[in-house]
Amino acid sequence: MINPSLLSVFIPTFFLVSLTPGMCMTLSMILGMTLGVRRALWMMAGELVGVGLVATAAGAGVATLMLRHPALFVAFKWLGGAYLVYLGVMMWRSRGRMAIPLEGGEVPQASRRQLLLQGFVTAVANPKGWAFFIALLPPFLDPTLALAPQLAVLIAMILSIELTCLLLYAGGGRTASHLLAKGGNVRLLNRIAGTLMVGVGLWLATG
Repeated sequence: MINPSLLSVFIPTFFLVSLTPGMCMTLSMILGMTLGVRRALWMMAGELVGVGLVATAAGAGVATLMLRHPALFVAFKWLGGAYLVYLGVMMWRSRGRMAIPLEGGEVPQASRRQLLLQGFVTAVANPKGWAFFIALLPPFLDPTLALAPQLAVLIAMILSIELTCLLLYAGGGRTASHLLAKGGNVRLLNRIAGTLMVGVGLWLATG
């Protein structure tokens, strides 16, 4: 089904790549800080669906065609980036569904659907992600073996590795939030998370 020698190189390669800070990992850390790891799982689910879609397209050669028409990405990534910037500004002001409520105040929680969509858009609207999978995934496919089973195994491993890294970032964000909250710095925590969210939005829109 898959070449063992290629697999021994594939796993550490993709783990190191996934562990590198990027838009999705930063987003996971932000939501871990403000909503907690359990709520952030919904964003992770959407992100994994997006990553799986991109990886499948790259392995099947569809992504090469997509990247020849960059206009397909432009509107999508600018809309996605603008939405993340908006969320970041609201968090910086301690308002919106993803901010931590200040003492005596209540902020409605982001819905599961919103979190799923946020993760999906962040993963799919990133042209660099498409280019990365086009460059890195095909070399691990053995042309002497059937494509579909190989692709299924590799994508399952990619998603497992990605989820592990997302959980590590979300857990780190949650730990940071506890440390800041102990000092009564909820507003500061919202501003840190909001600034990071604005950065992710700008990164997505202009990348």
